This record gives sequence, C-alpha cells and structure tokens, in this order.
Amino acid sequence: MNASLSKRWIAVVAALLFLNFIVTFENVWPTPAIRWDWELSLELAVLLLALASANARFGPTSPRMLRLLAGVVVLFALGRYADVTAPALYGREINLYWDLPNIGSVAAMLARAAPMWIIAAAALVLVSVLASLYAGALWSLTRVDRALRSPRTRRVLGCAAAACIALFIAQSAFERWPEVPRFATPVSHTYAMQAKRVFDTLAISPAARALPPSPPFQSDLGALANRDVLLVFVESYGRVTYDRPDVAREVAPAREQLAEAARRTGRSVVSAFVTSPTFGGGSWLAHSSLMSGIDIADPDRYALLLTQDRPTLASFFKQHGYRVVADMPGTRGRWPEGSFYRFDALYDAARLDYHGPAFGWWRIPDQFSLASLDAHEIRPQPRRPVFVLFPTINTHMPFRPTPPLQSDWNRVLGATPFDALDVRRSVTQTPAWTDMGGSYAASLRYSFEMFASYLAAREDENMVLILIGDHQPAANVSGEGASWDVPVHVITRAPEVIESLERHGFVAGTTPAARSIGRMNEVGPILLDAFATPRTQRTAAQRSRAPALANRAPGASRRPRGS
Repeated sequence: MNASLSKRWIAVVAALLFLNFIVTFENVWPTPAIRWDWELSLELAVLLLALASANARFGPTSPRMLRLLAGVVVLFALGRYADVTAPALYGREINLYWDLPNIGSVAAMLARAAPMWIIAAAALVLVSVLASLYAGALWSLTRVDRALRSPRTRRVLGCAAAACIALFIAQSAFERWPEVPRFATPVSHTYAMQAKRVFDTLAISPAARALPPSPPFQSDLGALANRDVLLVFVESYGRVTYDRPDVAREVAPAREQLAEAARRTGRSVVSAFVTSPTFGGGSWLAHSSLMSGIDIADPDRYALLLTQDRPTLASFFKQHGYRVVADMPGTRGRWPEGSFYRFDALYDAARLDYHGPAFGWWRIPDQFSLASLDAHEIRPQPRRPVFVLFPTINTHMPFRPTPPLQSDWNRVLGATPFDALDVRRSVTQTPAWTDMGGSYAASLRYSFEMFASYLAAREDENMVLILIGDHQPAANVSGEGASWDVPVHVITRAPEVIESLERHGFVAGTTPAARSIGRMNEVGPILLDAFATPRTQRTAAQRSRAPALANRAPGASRRPRGS
C-alpha cells in the first residue's frame, strides 16, 4: 500500500470515527461534558450503505446533497446531546413539547441578569460549536463519498455497513444474541419518541384532558385564631439535603439553628416529606398543585388550570377575612397567575424596588423581600390577618453568589443594607458548574439562617410559618435516580395545629420521617384540617355561638399577639 493510499484510508477512518462519535457519545455524569463509550451508530451504517449504493448507481454525491446531509448530522448530534445530558443535569428526560416554550424565558432571564460580555461570549461559543460540527460533518462526508468512488473501497465499506445493520437487527430480535459490538440508542428513535409525545398530547380528547374536581377546602380556621400564615416555597429545597451526606453535613446545623430559634421564641416545629409534581425545575407546577389541591404535573394541566375558576388556598383565606398577598421577587414581567389566585397585593421585582447590590442572576436578596413584606404587610396595625405566598429565589441554580445575612432587620431596607466587605465577599463568588453541591448547601444555609434570624427579630409575631421545598435540585446535585420528595416544616405557637399535623404524619423537629405523607396537592387540605377548631372544642363553640372568623368584619381587632 503506497503512502498516498494510506493517507486516504487514514482520512476515511478519521471521518467515520468523527461521524460515529457525534451521534453516539455519552454524558460524563453529572456534568455537561461528553465522552465516547465505544458504541456504534446504526444511522451511520445506514447512511454509509446508502451512499455506497448511490455511488454505484448514480455516481458521486452532489455537493448540495452532502451539505444537506451535513446539516442532518448536526441535527442528530444536537438531539443526542439533549437526550444524554438532560437526565444528568435536569433529572429527567427532555420533553420538547413542554421544554421548548421555556427556552425563550430562560434566555431572556439570562440576558437580563448576565453582563453583556458573557452573553456575547456564550453566543460566540454556541455559533463556533455549531459551525465546527457542520464543518467537521461536511468534511467527513466529503472524504467518505470520495473514497466510495473506488469500487473496491465501496465493496469494503458497503459490506461493513451491511454487517453492522444485520448485527443491530440480530441484537434487537434475539435476546441472547451477544451485544458485540455495542450500538448506541439511535437518535432517530429519540426524535420519534419526541414526535409521539407531541402527537399523544394533541390527540388527548377534551374530556380526557379535563382536570379532576377540586378538593373540598373546608375549615373554620379556628385553630389559627387570626394568626398570619406565611407559605414559603424554598426554591430547590429537596430531600437531597438529608440523603447526600456532604450536603446534609453543611445544611443540618443551619436547619437546627432554625429549630432552636423556634424553641427559644416559644414556637414548635414539625416536619414531613411530600412528593413534588416536578423535578429540577418547573417550580410553578409545585406552587399551583399546593394552592389548587390538584396534581399539576405538566404545563398542559397548568395552562388549563389558569383558564378555570377554581378555589385555591388564596381564595379560601380571602373568603375567611384574610388579606392575601404574593411576595414574588423573581417575577419581572406580567404574571397572569395573579388574577387566577386573586391576590390583594403582588410584590414583584418592580414593586419591591430594590436598589442595593445585585446578587447573581436573581439580583434581590430573599432577606430584602421578606423585610419589605414585613414592613408593608405585617408590622402595620390595625389590620386583617394576612396569608402570604413567598417563593424564594436565592437558592435557585446556580446557587451563587449567596447574599450576606444582615442581623439588623431595620437596616435591610435602608440605603446600605450590607457592609461593603460582606458585599465584596459575596459578589466575587462564581458558580461552580462542575460541582454544585457545596454552593447549593451554602445557599440553603443562608435561607435557614435568615428565617431563624427573622423568628428571633419578630418574637412578638404570632404567625404560622410554613417552609416547603418546591422540587429537588437538578440531578447534578441530587444524584442519579433521586426521589421527588421535598421537606415541609411548619412553625407555630398553636398546639392544636401541631397536634393535628402530627396525626397526619408530621414529626417533631426538622428531620421528617422517611416516608412521604403524600403528594404536593394533598398538603393544602392537610393544613386546613390542622387550622380548624379541634373536634373536641367545636360543640362548645357552637353552643356559645361565637362568631366565625368568616363573619368577622374586615376592620375587626385581632386577638392579642402571643395567644
């Protein structure tokens, strides 16, 4: 074999290896990186056999067709990357029907939060990668097509491709057929499954798509005795904070600090696990499941829910004389859900009007959001009791930078909420993309320390504080095959509420029992049952004909704090 022929064969082998790699690579869990796992591509074998047959019958493939095929190869490479990387980073398979509409929102969020040079660099990298993939695919296809002009080479490569196809069929048809060589899952199968999901979703009849009836929201709220209720969704707070040892070691002391602050201020805390309808993202599915009492496990159900007039925890508390408030620091645009829930007030990013130092993509510290809510809705007197929905944002991926904690709550809303040195230490933190466990744990420590500090600073407030995770963090933190369970903690001075929750499976302290007490949508009815007048007291209350909370005039005075 002469040198020229050797070089041609080396080029052909390199081209085939490149084409095979970009449609068979595997994920380096749990990172965005990829590796080759020595698997072969069925699609490449089919393409090679087709090119060999076309060359034998029609001659060399046209440059236009090669460019088209190179574009298809790039499309397959992107499909492969999404298929193998999404479970590692996100914790579930990608669903193009549900996930594509959110890409624009995520991109807009990044564009608002990230510096322009980072946006430009990311765009340049993306374009460069796509251009390199296309150029590599076109070069490889061109090299292979030129080699196929030789009858001898065509026979060799055509027979090799046919053998690969036969082996794949044999491995698929016969269970005991040895898997040698190993084949990657065809990318065409991935796209076919995505198409099937779209078809199945669109084919569901309106009757089958209908949401189930709303649960009965029943409670006289007697056990609350006019207490405020703060329902806080702690972003990405999941069972991993108990199950992953290194994360648990970091989070446990701060969680215990919260329990100690509760005990020191005369409050009790009980905890449980519940199962979220989502994993690694889609917080709104968890929020709406708890608030509506309906299992909202996908965006289609969520969109349908918003078109209907359904009772929610917000509307229930509003009917019972409460002022219902949403503290939404992560909301920077229109929020149509507000009209569905019928909140009396919405504290979004614009209304919070934060002018302090920006901390990461989400900019506003959760402590500022809570302090602003406290100043406008809790401290003023006289007033109605309030029900608050507060989804936090500082524990959102990428978990850094974590804001400093200000012990002086009166200073948080001032011109300089934090010391300059603390701000510098915080804003210089950068996301650890390849190992997010440490930064995730640090963000959770911040949240627990913040709420512990708030309980101490507002010792006179006789509230019910509910801290619940919306979903587990992405799989690069929670681990492969992690459960969808999230913790919920209820902190209050009302012994009747604590006793009722314990009957529902809650346990004293901040460490729940191992087994989940139910799904997220079941939490609302459990809470309302705990907030009701205990059965043993209802007969006496009825005899005394005490006015129900629902009949209390909006301006009526509240029971003394600490009762």
